[in-house]
Amino acid sequence: MKAIIITPLKQISFKDCLIDLVIYITFLFLAREIYIQSIGLIASVLVGSFIALSVATWRMKTRHVDWKDLGLCKPKSWKRTIMIALLIIVVSITSIMIIEVLKDIFPDLFSFENSNRGRKHKGPRFGKLEGNLPLFFSIIFFIWLESMLEELIDRGFLMNWLERLFSNIPYATIIAITIQAALFGYRHSYSLSERSITVGVLGFIMGVAYMYLGRNLWALIIAHCVLNTFSMLERVF
Repeated sequence: MKAIIITPLKQISFKDCLIDLVIYITFLFLAREIYIQSIGLIASVLVGSFIALSVATWRMKTRHVDWKDLGLCKPKSWKRTIMIALLIIVVSITSIMIIEVLKDIFPDLFSFENSNRGRKHKGPRFGKLEGNLPLFFSIIFFIWLESMLEELIDRGFLMNWLERLFSNIPYATIIAITIQAALFGYRHSYSLSERSITVGVLGFIMGVAYMYLGRNLWALIIAHCVLNTFSMLERVF
């Protein structure tokens, strides 16, 4: 089965695609290392994501591709988009619950060492959120912004370029979805851990949904924002 590559990417050669990915992934992981104590974790993460977005936009401009080509455009049906976003949320929550059940049944499979390897920030990731609704409301917009940026750079740019890279072999789309999901999970903990597996599974779900939607990003952005809102609220209550 050959992947169906969207028209703007057909013109990109294997060599150019590989160059773009090497540049982008290098900056993506270097940016992930940024932690500026004076501005805190959330702002540092956003700085890293904006760097990755800037690099992706630079490589897209070089290849005459814009964000509309990759799905940042008005969907044909907002109703269908919202319905699929709800479906993504349900499937994602169900997947998380299944992982939790598997962790209880097979605890040895989820016994990872050094799960926080590479994490420079110590202590609570987002401050003392427990019972702190004012803090929740003060940071939730930035959580939504980061959610949108992740969909742009992980599903919008990375997955399309990976699919183009493997376009001459069978199952290129599945390979692209799987690789971006693995990278998405790994860069959330920088190790093999329960967190990286869970986030990787969510990245795979998002990747499948992106393709199912004909490469429109809005359902993914909505679902990602809602899921992260639930995650933050869980820390509050």
